[in-house]
Amino acid sequence: MKFMLIMRATDEAVEAYKEVPFEQVIEAMGKYNESMIKAGVLLAGEGLSDASEGFVVDFSAEKPLVTDGPYGETKELFNGFWIIEVSSREEAAEWASRAPLGAGSYLEVRRVQEMDDFPADNEWIQKEEGWREEQAQRAQ
Repeated sequence: MKFMLIMRATDEAVEAYKEVPFEQVIEAMGKYNESMIKAGVLLAGEGLSDASEGFVVDFSAEKPLVTDGPYGETKELFNGFWIIEVSSREEAAEWASRAPLGAGSYLEVRRVQEMDDFPADNEWIQKEEGWREEQAQRAQ
């Protein structure tokens, strides 16, 4: 089973983060990532730039509207993610609990849907499977 661990934080956590030496943050994250790599569960993981560098595409109107960040409250934003592959929801919770995050930070953990979650006889699901196979062959 694949799970996405989504990093979120409060304003207080963001301020506290600014007080920690960057090298210390990188070391803690590096050790955490290394432990997941050695265990064979880490599939992907990335940190995101500050929300002020981002933008939102709002589909509420007839023509989508693009607005620059920052957008929303700090607690609504996410700062990075990991995708892990584990045997159970409980194992995902165990790995999430080990993340080197401080007070006011939290991880939203969501299962990533697999192709088996969708009807196999759907034309678009079949096309998606073909595209993924092609991409895997190109990557080799």
